[in-house]
Amino acid sequence: MRIHDKHVLMCTDLRCSENAAEAFQQLGRKIDARPQLKVKRTRSNCFAVCKNGPILVVYPEGVWYSCTDESVLERIVSEHLENNIEVSEHVIHRLGIGDV
Repeated sequence: MRIHDKHVLMCTDLRCSENAAEAFQQLGRKIDARPQLKVKRTRSNCFAVCKNGPILVVYPEGVWYSCTDESVLERIVSEHLENNIEVSEHVIHRLGIGDV
């Protein structure tokens, strides 16, 4: 396994979103296009929140995002994963705080 400093989990369950599997592939392409990123990507089944999915969770921060389209996904990769800046308007939950 490659060294990583962030772990991203994405729900690919169809209950969450019809395009969840494609969003997961887009996420992989966006991460791979940035070789400086040390991010592990894992597909997941339902997170049981189903709020405008697919849902993407970034660890170790414990930030849960609603990824409603590719532009949101791009912002999460470029702002949060690359620059450690939360995309706060798409955050639906934070570990230790709860829903926002």
